[in-house]
Amino acid sequence: MNGLPSVQEIKNFRKVLIKWFNKNKRNYPWRKTKNPFRILIAEMMLQRTKADQVHAVYLDFFSIFKSPIDVASMNMKKLNRILYPLGLRWRIKKFKAVSKSIINNFKGNIPMSRNEISRLPGVGDYVAGIVLSVAFNKKEWIVDSNVVRIYKRYFGIPTSKEGRRDKHVIDIAKIYSNCRNPKNANLALLDFAALICMPRNPDHERCPLRRSCHYFLNLK
Repeated sequence: MNGLPSVQEIKNFRKVLIKWFNKNKRNYPWRKTKNPFRILIAEMMLQRTKADQVHAVYLDFFSIFKSPIDVASMNMKKLNRILYPLGLRWRIKKFKAVSKSIINNFKGNIPMSRNEISRLPGVGDYVAGIVLSVAFNKKEWIVDSNVVRIYKRYFGIPTSKEGRRDKHVIDIAKIYSNCRNPKNANLALLDFAALICMPRNPDHERCPLRRSCHYFLNLK
């Protein structure tokens, strides 16, 4: 396929994916809260880390910290102890930094614009998009390596090594998230990538999209 799929093709793709998600969604505690700060912290924990690893750490973290003030005032030794199971220790300082920034610049509230939230320490375009769509149900797009894989396979689009930065990939994501329930639409992508469209050995047998999937239709 050359260029973007049509808007209607993206809508059809989204419709099937959300229907699948409604029956197969994963159950995590950060999906049960409407607290934007908890959702933001969960997404920072989830960076380059599997969701099942985050589950216990998330519960432990919020049994102690109730607000950005609690995190900002906590000593690094205790933060290190709680977050140690996640690895990637370079992230730990960012939990304090993002909490301080929320307090100092936004009166303790998570900003509701992509421009503002993406400037928080440890928060980039992906985390900004997922937090805004999940916490506030804003029509915000998300693109990470998993989303790129799904779009590339299904629509048959070319991508660069930094596919998450490709303009045509972001354009697809913007159309995809422009719907009545962007929260579920974006979460559907994440769960589909984890349960069906894995990097290796995608589960074609259970894939609801295979009849229209460029990748599946071109398997030899």
